[in-house]
Amino acid sequence: MIFRDKLRIALLVSVASVLAACATTSADKTGTAPMTGKRAAAIGPQEKVGMDPALISSEGMWRPDQLPGLAPELKALGLELPPKDLADLTRHPMNAVISLGNCTASFVSPQGLVVTNHHCAYGSIQYNSTEDNNLLADGFLAETMDAELPAAPGSRIYVTTAIDDVTDRVMADVTEDMTGRERYQAIDDAEKAIVAECEETAGYRCVVSAFHGGLDYRLTRRMEIKDVRLVYAPSDKIGKFGGDIDNWMWPRHTGDFSFYRAYVGPDGAPAEFAEENVPFIPPSFLSLYSQDLEDGDFVMAAGYPGRTSRYKRLSEVDATFNWSYPTRKTLYEEWVETIETTAPEGSDARIKYASLIASINNATKNYGGQMEGAERVGLVMRRKGREDALNSWIAADPEREARYAGAVAELDALVEESNLTNERDLYYGLVTRAAPLRAAKTLLRLAHEKQKPDAERESGYQERDLAFVRQGLEAMDRRYDKKVDQAVMMKFIKDYLQLPEDKRVPAFDAALDLEPGMADVTLERKLTRLFDETKLQDNTLRINLMDADLEMLENSADPMMKLAVALYDADMAMEEADKEIDGRFAALEPQYMEAIIAWQEDQGKMVYPDANSTLRVTFGTVKGDVSPKDGLEYTPFTTLEGISEKYTAEDPFDSPSKQMELIDAQDYGRYELDSLGSVPVNFLSTLDVTGGNSGSPTLNAKGELVGLLFDGTYESINSDWDFDTKTTRSIHVDARYMLWIMEKVDGATNLLVEMGVAEPAME
Repeated sequence: MIFRDKLRIALLVSVASVLAACATTSADKTGTAPMTGKRAAAIGPQEKVGMDPALISSEGMWRPDQLPGLAPELKALGLELPPKDLADLTRHPMNAVISLGNCTASFVSPQGLVVTNHHCAYGSIQYNSTEDNNLLADGFLAETMDAELPAAPGSRIYVTTAIDDVTDRVMADVTEDMTGRERYQAIDDAEKAIVAECEETAGYRCVVSAFHGGLDYRLTRRMEIKDVRLVYAPSDKIGKFGGDIDNWMWPRHTGDFSFYRAYVGPDGAPAEFAEENVPFIPPSFLSLYSQDLEDGDFVMAAGYPGRTSRYKRLSEVDATFNWSYPTRKTLYEEWVETIETTAPEGSDARIKYASLIASINNATKNYGGQMEGAERVGLVMRRKGREDALNSWIAADPEREARYAGAVAELDALVEESNLTNERDLYYGLVTRAAPLRAAKTLLRLAHEKQKPDAERESGYQERDLAFVRQGLEAMDRRYDKKVDQAVMMKFIKDYLQLPEDKRVPAFDAALDLEPGMADVTLERKLTRLFDETKLQDNTLRINLMDADLEMLENSADPMMKLAVALYDADMAMEEADKEIDGRFAALEPQYMEAIIAWQEDQGKMVYPDANSTLRVTFGTVKGDVSPKDGLEYTPFTTLEGISEKYTAEDPFDSPSKQMELIDAQDYGRYELDSLGSVPVNFLSTLDVTGGNSGSPTLNAKGELVGLLFDGTYESINSDWDFDTKTTRSIHVDARYMLWIMEKVDGATNLLVEMGVAEPAME
């Protein structure tokens, strides 16, 4: 929904940074851009085909409960496990798959050891890094549990234990004659009541998610592990080898993996960080591969994909590709340039913004790939053709026309209406993203919400959310530099002032006395005063203000708090308008999706829900077989020798000297793949994935860990909108390369032993 997307982003922005948080949703590097639409999309098709493996499409991010219905396809591709086992979240291997909130991960030992992508742990690596102890550059290995470091504030491990259909409960008080705002509130109240009931059991964090545009709702029950610690991360020379140049590209040679550990209280229940806490004993954990993975082998991945847009309406596709992506790409490129100009390489300020820079660069390259992909496949015309076909199917039957035609027409009009605020929302979000202002707005909103009974508070400000608010405010210490944030705000205000008056926010203009064409020196003077005089840069003060009453904050002399107070009414007015539109979408989208489902089933096609950050399984095979340019063909594996070919001794193609010596000596140990004559580094598959899938365990036919998902090829970026079986490929870091690095380069013997890599076999 519109408002919930905005609220979620606003909360994340208030505690860290919009793009670092979107690494939560979107800087996950498995094929998605930061969410620009205002609603979860619908569903995508999967056609039932014959059992020839070569003809089975890999399209689909399937709910686990759907997998038994796909048993013939799964078996034909080579799955050796009973598909019904994958539908049972209490059984291995599904109960070993976990969420980090922004990425996926999995347990790999009986002592709560967790493996995920390096870029998923990047915020924690960055948070623990300083100019004098730069873990990003040097890597980190805790040789004993006592040496493990607390992850970044707000880090969580979520273990999904159940998913239940709660559609009837969510819709119980919804009536057809409700206004959009009333419908929004009825759904929101029901969801909060269901969540509150679920969370009566201590140690659980529950969430209600809409599927098929709100046609049905499901409750996900998750154990919430709050004590997360960083165990091991290779240096950037391995974990980010190739940097932004190689991002989304093939061939790839990136060691995108890191390890956390989950801790709980001595009683085994989730608890905040404490010295007496003990490693969590997971219900099961993934074992490493027992036989080599080869080209054509079955693979699957379980994870938490964020958002796909396979069935967004044509007008939203047009607005996204012809305005949103191009505009954001330009703004984000300038954003990074401003940060890097203000924070010199190697400085503490640059380290503080390392995670944000990586996220912005990832998004920027994604936007470029999305636009190129849309043009390559003719996305707008393909979407128009599909909508025309749907309309024809509806019109062919009077009953269908009476049931669906009006709702589809109204939905198109509503999409057009909602697009009108896109420009204002983008620029206003950027000019108000300075960390002290985000903190002020969060504290002020919290003071307002605390005047209400907890059940009536806005999501994000209930008692269940206060730990995240606190931890976000704390995280500002290692993710904020006054000079950098001021320079960024200066840049974005200058962009904002070029908008026509009806696209700006009058309250913001009045609060800072802004006028188009004002001199840079005048604007700089205003911002210098704003940043120099605020006290919200003090961590203790920020935390203490969580207990401040509304009157105190409204009368504060702090310039950032005064600005937040001046903007509050305008912010609430925009929020109310969004909720009204959201409620109208909640009435129309289920009817549209019902039409889509009926239309596809009429053609003999199976239906999978669009990605919405809930647990999904995708399956396919190891496969290259893509020719993006004349004379160029992707092979399924890359090897250690490819690292040598790219090596320049300079970032981003620098590697540890020990690694280069081992490659030169062809010291492969027992990780060599005979068919390659080397150690495989990364491999391609046909899996259907998107952001949030980052860190997803890649499993073989036996359910054993053979790698980690971490990216998609450049040709695949557009698959969020339009899946193409011929060109869509996902990129995985091979488990054999992970083990080779751990044993040969970083000496992580303690972890190899813990994961069951037999010591006698180690060299």
